[in-house]
Amino acid sequence: MTDTAAQPPDAQAAATTAPADSSSPAWENLDDATLLKWRVCELKVSIEGSPLAARITQLYDELHARGLQFRPPCYLATEWLCPDGVPAIGIPFYLVHSRLVRLEKTMMLEAEGADEKECMKLLRHEAGHAFNYAYKLYRRTRWRELFGSMTADYEPHEYYMRPYSRQYVVHLEDNYAQAHPDEDFAETFAVWLTPGLDWRARYAEWGALKKLEYVDHLMRQIAQHRPLVASGPRRWAAKNTRATLDKHYRQKRKEFATAYPGFYDKALHRLFTTDAGDQVSAARFLSRNRRKLVDTIALWARVPKYVADNIIRRLGARARELGLRLRGPEQDHLLPAGICIASFVLEARERYLRTVKRESKP
Repeated sequence: MTDTAAQPPDAQAAATTAPADSSSPAWENLDDATLLKWRVCELKVSIEGSPLAARITQLYDELHARGLQFRPPCYLATEWLCPDGVPAIGIPFYLVHSRLVRLEKTMMLEAEGADEKECMKLLRHEAGHAFNYAYKLYRRTRWRELFGSMTADYEPHEYYMRPYSRQYVVHLEDNYAQAHPDEDFAETFAVWLTPGLDWRARYAEWGALKKLEYVDHLMRQIAQHRPLVASGPRRWAAKNTRATLDKHYRQKRKEFATAYPGFYDKALHRLFTTDAGDQVSAARFLSRNRRKLVDTIALWARVPKYVADNIIRRLGARARELGLRLRGPEQDHLLPAGICIASFVLEARERYLRTVKRESKP
């Protein structure tokens, strides 16, 4: 008899849609609406046998090639992370199956780590965190001199970025090494670990070179030593997440969008006009060029694509209500629209952050 206790609300639909191959998950061929009813823990996803398995093996091979004994354990989580102080790598559960990757892209417009090259970059970065925590490297005087204090304020989506600084390596997007000392070390470790990269030549005459040389010296020093911390809680593990996929994505979207509480008509009036004429409507322009504008805003304003997409849709709807139109040829509006909207997003974010800081004071 089949145990139906852990099945989603539409269990019969899941059963009738399941492929004949019993090795395939029952949710593989479900439509998005049905799949979203499943709890994350009910997916029963596993690294074993998935594309992730080979990528983790590659990471371990790279560590072995560097003479390192420690192998950070990996587990499926709701996001990319290395739990604070815990030498383990959490990898988003959607990366184990192409169907879940498609759902992630549908819900968030991108799937971080789906590309093999990007996935390896992220694994090397998280491995840097794991080594930092496993050996408590952040306690060393020289570590603090080069990278800073682990107690420094940290907000991964809010940091002052200096794109031309040579004091930091460049590995992940958005000059992520500049976000916090812990991220600086993880990024430096990832660059040092990357196979085939001559980091001495790449970072010659950079201030970041001394950090790379320190990591190289430090890894040789601890290579065959057992970690001081070998275990810890697997936070945000997929197998323990009882939220449905629908709730998971609603929460994920909410978290990404909290810094963008509202948009004002003045931005639209800067871009467009209310003058009647034969020009294309602003709403149609925004809809037709939404993908280009989303990519531009996400890149330059450093916001998730879902947030940028939500902004364009909301602005388009409001532009329709106001009856706004273009001021001239359509092609002349793409760059100004991208710059103006990105600037407006940053202004709104700053206002929001100032409000949060003010309200959080006793």
